[in-house]
Amino acid sequence: MQARQTIGIDLPLKALVWQDSDGKSWLSYNDPAWLARRHGLDEDEAAAVIAALSGTLAVLALTATAP
Repeated sequence: MQARQTIGIDLPLKALVWQDSDGKSWLSYNDPAWLARRHGLDEDEAAAVIAALSGTLAVLALTATAP
């Protein structure tokens, strides 16, 4: 947010848990790399932060959806 204040519209990050018409449950969230592109962040400059955030979100999603 310090590099591009407009990203604040997408923060804090949110996750959506939902069920489709077949009864299957899903967990969805916006990819941090997509958010960086959306707001014109220099992806090379923000690569370490994007990678760390993406990895953390992936682990949280897997943990939250594990049987």
